[in-house]
Amino acid sequence: MELLEKRILKDGKVGAGNVLKVDSFLNHQIDVPFLSELGKEFYRLFKDCGITKVLTIEASGIGIACLTAAHFGVPVVFAKKTHTNNIFADVYTSSVYSYTHQKTYDIVVSKQFLHADDRVLIIDDFLAKGSALLALLSLIKDAGATVVGAGIVIEKAYQNGGQIVRDTGVRVESLARIASMTEEGGVVFC
Repeated sequence: MELLEKRILKDGKVGAGNVLKVDSFLNHQIDVPFLSELGKEFYRLFKDCGITKVLTIEASGIGIACLTAAHFGVPVVFAKKTHTNNIFADVYTSSVYSYTHQKTYDIVVSKQFLHADDRVLIIDDFLAKGSALLALLSLIKDAGATVVGAGIVIEKAYQNGGQIVRDTGVRVESLARIASMTEEGGVVFC
């Protein structure tokens, strides 16, 4: 998506360890009108899929998931990274390895909010190695729901997560696919 690629080139910063910082508009400070345009694009891509729920993972995916769900007129469910007292015991659970934080943690979704008759679109800000996306797919499978696809804002295509998920038969639509990035050379798109 040209709009997103231009914004990444304008406002994104590649930091140490080849980390792409897009926190000025996507996942720390949120440019709501801009993210609404991204949500509209996910709607265009998946509008004929009969989506009943949008699923994401806490926390960075929530903003884009909400703006996407608004275009579909459906609720957002987000997998929590911590089991809190306000979530009852009846939950779906999966494990995620965070390469950013170098640790494994469990995510949970209340069985109250994900059902076998749901048609679920996963939305997330980044796709790199695929751990979070695979964990969300596991939750959907455990619920007996149908995954219609995954909408990703930025895919690091030089890592293998997108291919791993696509090889499972899941439709993955990424609005920007990065072929490579370095502090010196910046971002190169596929």
